[in-house]
Amino acid sequence: MLNKILNNIKSDFVYIQTHNFPDPDAISSAFGMQQLLKNYGITSKICYKGQIDSNSTSEMIKRLEIELFSIDEILEMTSDNEIILVDAQKGNSNMVDMIGDEVICIDHHPIFEEVDYRVSDIRPQVGACASIIASYYFDNNIDMPRNVATALSYGIKVDTANLTRSVSDFDMEIFCALRKHSDNDLLASLDRNTLKFADLYAYATAISNIEVFDFVSFANPGEDCPESLIASISDFMLALAEVKFSVVYSKREKGIKVSVRSELAEYNAGVIANKALKGIGGGGGHAQMAGGFVPFVGSVDEAEDLMDKIKECFIEVINNMC
Repeated sequence: MLNKILNNIKSDFVYIQTHNFPDPDAISSAFGMQQLLKNYGITSKICYKGQIDSNSTSEMIKRLEIELFSIDEILEMTSDNEIILVDAQKGNSNMVDMIGDEVICIDHHPIFEEVDYRVSDIRPQVGACASIIASYYFDNNIDMPRNVATALSYGIKVDTANLTRSVSDFDMEIFCALRKHSDNDLLASLDRNTLKFADLYAYATAISNIEVFDFVSFANPGEDCPESLIASISDFMLALAEVKFSVVYSKREKGIKVSVRSELAEYNAGVIANKALKGIGGGGGHAQMAGGFVPFVGSVDEAEDLMDKIKECFIEVINNMC
């Protein structure tokens, strides 16, 4: 696959684009790809839309010396520039369409829509995009720098919830192979520093208003809750013995961000999110974790009504599956 990718890059410079508000899997995958391309004389810039709002992700970027650029900082891109998408797919609501040409896609999410890339390596059965990038090194006997191995290891750990969620045999094999190349003390440090003090208020707010219907929980951590924190709180809700399916939502300036988690094989989070938000927004993702967004501009009271509507939609879809 690596040779196919290299043969379809026509320039000695490319952009590597992640999904909006990139997490450790997206960032580590982009970084791994960037350093890999250097071996073949191809330079690149990693770009993204949004912000880095997780403490541990910021620490990973700083300590592993990863350089990223906000799309708002990139003014020189033209339609002739080639873009490699990692941990993202063209047309998805969590990825902005840049002026360049998206020629290659490397991802592990379900296929959002059919796109005629020059090359695509999309493996929905894989738990982390970082596993795919790491395999390019191992399959081609390419030396892996220590900071790259550490980043990819952390990307796999985070996206699979420490190898417990949507993890495949492929992810496990790659993670074990990465271990001897990684800074495992740094990995442990990143694991210990996942929250800021201010994050506790979002957890407290969500806990104070959680509602549980049968095995499904709904919670609101407050307005403008960072994307990574919404996802963490959604994971946290599954720690409750009564909860097997979690929905967390937060009002933003232009809509409602939704994070979904499922522990039950028969209740696919991505499918349910897609069905529940269809007509009012968009959603999708993996069987165990998914997300969505409902566009909205209005008053606080209207936002509350919309969140009630979102809750009703999820309950209706789940009840129809029972």
